[in-house]
Amino acid sequence: MHPWISERTEAFDSSGIRRVFDLAANLKDPINLSIGQPDFDVPESIKAAAIEAIESGKNAYSPTQGIAALKERLLTQVSDTYPTHENRDLFVSSGTSGGLVLAMLSMINPGDEVIFMDPYFVMYPSLVRMCGGVPVPVDSYPDFAINPDRIAAAVTSKTKMILINSPANPTGVTADRESLEAVARLAKEKEIALVSDEIYSTFFYDGEFVSPAEFNDQTIVIDGFSKSHAMTGWRVGYVHGPREIMSVMLKLQQYSFVCAPQPAQWGALQATQVDLSGHVDEYRKKRDYLCSELAGDYEISKPNGAFYVFPKAPGDSGAKFVERAIAENLLIVPGNIFSHRDSHFRISFAASDETLKRGVEVLKRLARSSC
Repeated sequence: MHPWISERTEAFDSSGIRRVFDLAANLKDPINLSIGQPDFDVPESIKAAAIEAIESGKNAYSPTQGIAALKERLLTQVSDTYPTHENRDLFVSSGTSGGLVLAMLSMINPGDEVIFMDPYFVMYPSLVRMCGGVPVPVDSYPDFAINPDRIAAAVTSKTKMILINSPANPTGVTADRESLEAVARLAKEKEIALVSDEIYSTFFYDGEFVSPAEFNDQTIVIDGFSKSHAMTGWRVGYVHGPREIMSVMLKLQQYSFVCAPQPAQWGALQATQVDLSGHVDEYRKKRDYLCSELAGDYEISKPNGAFYVFPKAPGDSGAKFVERAIAENLLIVPGNIFSHRDSHFRISFAASDETLKRGVEVLKRLARSSC
């Protein structure tokens, strides 16, 4: 390693992801079921609001906590949802990833343990290590459900944080109310920080979305507009939780991200008024189509949210199966990027119906040729 490079960078390993894209580099018109972002465009009214902000000169830094109009709108929504949480505050972050970084830097000391489910969002263990913390992945195979007993068994005297992601990336699986309540009460009883990554909360297909904040008023919630409104490149998220924690996170934002881009915040203000039910209905249909078509050939836990399916790969390696798929012009992601196991692969159904159909044909052919 070059002598100028810090040791903390060793916490980040992009080799698995890089290998997928190296293999896919020469594909022409690939069947792309790998991308973790909506395939619809940003709604026109949101674009118009951002354009108006740019043209009217709203291009400088915003306050670190976000423009007042957006912060107040979001805080009103949060207060309506949690009327008994008197100490809850909110700020606008530079995307949900920015919120995660700030949460880790604000709360994790070297040696602190952070519990999360395996499979997990690819950033979780690396961010924990960046802060000197110890990642504690808790196995959720085969159904990918949040298991309160497994989480409780993983708690030690060094546990500082439990990180929940529901609906989850990469599985799309959502936690049931009873499990979330049990984890929330465990965290409160043990005085462990509970962080809920709710970036996929809009894409919830069966029943009602439930947040652990409903059961634990100290829960730190991270959410945003990237996935729900196809604004992945706009970098506008928000965080709400106990006032003292928000104050420290905001202080760190001032000396790192500074603020979310101001024109994008004005777009996000408009986004709070946009009805997304049509897109959610479309994605529910895509979920149902994909699960129905693949059920005969793959072992699948049907996702209740997000826009991912995480099937078990034929054979003994998800990574090897992905290589076979890429050779057939199908771009999917190996499960070992998100997990300590190499048994599954991730499909994103945030794609056109025609692309999904083409992908299903390849996946069926690959499964049957493995028999």
